[in-house]
Amino acid sequence: MLRRLYPDQPESFAFTQSNLAWAEAQITKYPEGREASAVIPLLWRAQEQEGWLTRPAIEHVADMLGMPYMRALEVASFYFMFQLQPVGNVAHIQVCGTTTCMICGAEDLIAVCREKIASKPHQLSEDGKFSWEEVECLGACANAPMAQIGKDYYEDLTAGGFAAMLEDMAAGNVPVSGPQNGRYAAEPSGGLTSLKEYEGGKADYNGSVQRAVDVGDTIKRIDGTEVPLNVSFQAGVNHGRDIEPPVLKTQKLQKSANNPAASKPAGPQVAAIEDAGAMPEALDGPRGGQADDLKQIKGIGPKLETLCNSLGFYHFDQIAAWTEQEAAWVDQNLTGFKGRVTRDGWVSQAKTLASGAETEFASRVKSGDVYD
Repeated sequence: MLRRLYPDQPESFAFTQSNLAWAEAQITKYPEGREASAVIPLLWRAQEQEGWLTRPAIEHVADMLGMPYMRALEVASFYFMFQLQPVGNVAHIQVCGTTTCMICGAEDLIAVCREKIASKPHQLSEDGKFSWEEVECLGACANAPMAQIGKDYYEDLTAGGFAAMLEDMAAGNVPVSGPQNGRYAAEPSGGLTSLKEYEGGKADYNGSVQRAVDVGDTIKRIDGTEVPLNVSFQAGVNHGRDIEPPVLKTQKLQKSANNPAASKPAGPQVAAIEDAGAMPEALDGPRGGQADDLKQIKGIGPKLETLCNSLGFYHFDQIAAWTEQEAAWVDQNLTGFKGRVTRDGWVSQAKTLASGAETEFASRVKSGDVYD
């Protein structure tokens, strides 16, 4: 099946602060030079935040991982779990249509989707709240028919119950996930025939459903508020094992620039970076202790602003003064964001901002439309 990017794309993408912390923590799980291994979890988090995977989101993740855009796009277009078109703002329904579910009534569930949501898969409902698709086996055959909605499974469905569930969600409610016919988990529908001694004293819900109930809203977009984020890797702790926090190449270069007597690490990669252009004049800190908001330059997000500051760049007039050779040096030393200076036209934007004028993007940043 040919999968293309949706024709109507948003202008930009940025992780929320909590999701950015989560994403950066995932990257530290992988050895230096292997950061691209985090592409699937980061793309998934971007989709969980927005509901679908946009081109700016794919490119943003690629930049974070130092990947060519095409490589990230190959991943996004290969795996069907990534939605390349808008989905319902309340929920996207994935109905299992494989053999067991089909025999047990999946076609009735699909008929409900056609009636209540849209006549074809991947179309938005008229109110924009829902979308749906038929998917391959989701591995809950003992609880057929079933559907994945948001982050959870809704099992043992009937057409009537499923229709009522959609109406409930449209009204802002979140039905309890898991079996919908009174079953606890995947035991025989007629009740236990063995191991009956374990029937008493069990919790109200099975493990996965209990977690969903604890979260309280399993169909909302992930914005970092529904569960505490695990940023243990970012803190340098890997499930009880101490690990060294990653040291960016730019940090190593900055230390060398501040201390010329320090020995320079050998290797063709470092030499190639050092030979690219000329390093611009850097500052030890912002003038007067107050840095410019570099995020007003389109293409610089919170992480890139921190990276620029670590290289000694704090002000619009610094960037505005970069020569072509100096811009080339910065382009090569933006670990994970190589090429952004030239691609996004930082120098020309900085000249406008340094003069006291304002760009359309800077106005949006100031009004809070880009970064919360």
